[in-house]
Amino acid sequence: MRKLIILGLLAATVAPSVASAQSYGEARRSEQRLREEQRDLRQAQRYGDRRDVREARSDVRYARQEAREDWRDYRNSHRDVYRAGRWSAPFRYTAWNRGQQLRPVYYGSRYYISDPYRYRLPRPGANMRWIRHYNDVLMVNVRTGRVVEVHRGFFW
Repeated sequence: MRKLIILGLLAATVAPSVASAQSYGEARRSEQRLREEQRDLRQAQRYGDRRDVREARSDVRYARQEAREDWRDYRNSHRDVYRAGRWSAPFRYTAWNRGQQLRPVYYGSRYYISDPYRYRLPRPGANMRWIRHYNDVLMVNVRTGRVVEVHRGFFW
């Protein structure tokens, strides 16, 4: 009997949080709605009806706000993936750009992102690795040390 009560309390606390979690698909759909609203705004501006333009602008503003909120909810419900924390390296922050060359200490095995799919990063090619540099993510060619791609503020 005691186990059933504990199980019932556990289900009552877990079920609402699972039901309210924002899914990746919902966030993507809200971005798609935003693009559709922006397209409608461009059409209304093209044909010159002021009332339609005003309504379309407010729709775009609302859709943009909704898309931001959806992504915020998604990130909050997946905090383990988007965790900034107190991550630091034994060297100071440098804003790397594409084409720059890194020394091996910057892309040692300690800084590899071992599971890029968890962060929704594209699959690295041959001799490429995703590297975390403070809150940035760099794709580095490990043979040459060249930076191929940069995502700044990825871990906010």
